[in-house]
Amino acid sequence: MTEENMRGCRFNIHDVALHADAIHRGGGQIIPTARRVFYACVLTASPRFQEPIFLVEIQCPEDAVGGIYSCLATRRGIVIGEEPINGTPLVNLKAHLPVAESFGFTQALRAATSGRAFPQCVFDHWELFEGNPFEESQAGRLVQNVRKRKGLKEGIPALDNFVDKL
Repeated sequence: MTEENMRGCRFNIHDVALHADAIHRGGGQIIPTARRVFYACVLTASPRFQEPIFLVEIQCPEDAVGGIYSCLATRRGIVIGEEPINGTPLVNLKAHLPVAESFGFTQALRAATSGRAFPQCVFDHWELFEGNPFEESQAGRLVQNVRKRKGLKEGIPALDNFVDKL
């Protein structure tokens, strides 16, 4: 769909017919055909996107917590823990934030808390990206934007593109 690397894919090959003459049995015969078959298989298998997620640890005073929640909510962030730091007026918040939404996050967080919040972002996990890339959804818009940025043809290729026309 976007000519990116794929994760979590397995292809079972049940039968293959190769040329009888060994000179015609190289990668030149096998690889292009196999690539077209694999692309067609992926398109018929209801593919979905995964996105990287940061674990964000934020230290701030207790009265700045509201600004953090609002800043995370505008960027699809989810607070997973809030712990007061003993002996101090500080709170340690933990949240999950999509990497795509993290650009400019520190500046937005500092603006929302008057510079009193200090975030640290570390990669945590991959998460399924909501929406069907074949429909008008957030995933569909992602496909359009990536294809446009890479200079690819508009729209996901149809299955007809992977059939060998003899």
